Amino acid sequence: VAVLNAIMHSVIEQGLVNQDFVRRRTEGFAALKAQLAAYAPETMEAICGIPAETLHEVARVYASSHGSMIFWGMGVSQHVHGTDYARCLINLALITGQIGRPGTGLHPLRGQNNVQGASDVGLIPMVFPDYQRVDDPKVRSRFEALWGKALDPTPGLTVVEIMHAIHAGRIRGMYIMGENPAMSDPNLNDARAALAELDHLVVQDIFLTETAHYADVILPASAFAEKTGTFTNTDRRVQLGRQAIDPPGEARQDLAIIMDMAQRLGLHWDYGGPRDVFNEMRQAMPSIAGITWDRLEAESAVTYPCEQEGDPGDEVIFTEQFPRDGGKALLVPASFRNADELPDQDYPLVLITGRQLEHWHTGAMTRRARVLDAIEPEAVATLHPAQMAAIGVQPGDAIRLRSRRGEVVVRARTDNGLREGQVFLPFCYHEAAANLLTNEALDPDGKIPEFKFCAIRLEAA
Repeated sequence: VAVLNAIMHSVIEQGLVNQDFVRRRTEGFAALKAQLAAYAPETMEAICGIPAETLHEVARVYASSHGSMIFWGMGVSQHVHGTDYARCLINLALITGQIGRPGTGLHPLRGQNNVQGASDVGLIPMVFPDYQRVDDPKVRSRFEALWGKALDPTPGLTVVEIMHAIHAGRIRGMYIMGENPAMSDPNLNDARAALAELDHLVVQDIFLTETAHYADVILPASAFAEKTGTFTNTDRRVQLGRQAIDPPGEARQDLAIIMDMAQRLGLHWDYGGPRDVFNEMRQAMPSIAGITWDRLEAESAVTYPCEQEGDPGDEVIFTEQFPRDGGKALLVPASFRNADELPDQDYPLVLITGRQLEHWHTGAMTRRARVLDAIEPEAVATLHPAQMAAIGVQPGDAIRLRSRRGEVVVRARTDNGLREGQVFLPFCYHEAAANLLTNEALDPDGKIPEFKFCAIRLEAA
């Protein structure tokens, strides 16, 4: 946040603000400008570790180019101030006018395949499809009319909150589909204890994941090549995926499993296939109302928003206005603050977690690929050579990482790209699960855990 505020300060200081854009298309610039007065690059250099002249140059290049686009991944969002990071990036794009034109805008890189599509259809606990709030009476009445049921106005729980609710006795059963919280949740000792407390756990997946070991019932499901349906990319491109092979053995397509479950629960769902599901999505989601299944079969992909049949779809959005009352974007200041857990005498280092090139997410699929697992067969932690020398180990030696929540033993590997005091640990190895160490503190707005920063210590194992 300090870095981004310093860059915005420099944009203003150098006169690079798109004054016409700010005047016509945003509100809140005065408050933002007043706060940024404290973030001069020369002052922030000591906090950021980035020379002031570099901050000035980044501001000039970004603001004055014909088109600048911001891409970011989970290293931005998975902090207690992740929402503030996003606000700063949005502010930067807005005050420079780098939005609403080809080659501009903000482009969060989704963490997994079809996360965009899953979010679009309502798999976020506080919204219905198309990001319509469950606690908005007008929105809720429309969905109650569509589905013929009274709907709960209370926003649901996020992953960490669900685990806390299990401990509190408010959740006694779960049905988990295509997710591996026994590896992906923070503070895994606590999360795994919660899964073990459940009266009943159903896991629907294509492999026997770590979470499936806690299950009372396992439903063998289908991989993407074994079913037909849509995927939505992070650029809002709705793509048709066509079944190429049959599920193996007794595995079944996900929709067939869910339909059988619904029938036995007395829900009387009558979807004949994915086409019917997609047609209901069109009724619930104005953004894709104009995309027909026949068109997807003919064109393979269409970009939304596409609200009327025959519309070409909009590759660039926010060209004239923003989806707020009055059509203007809101500039929201964000103040610098520290991570939830800072290094101290007992835990003097910073742990950063993430993925490896060879292994995807929790490794449920890629670690079963012999070629990939041969390249990266065991858990490693990377650290600066000076950090390795400080504890008297060589590359390939075993080291122990401890946090206030757990410990793991891994092989050491050098990486000059890390600073002294930083340790990087991939979270795909069940035998040394990084999330045994991570902090479950939440961003107060986005409710995202602080996966990317916690205090640790390390020693030779």
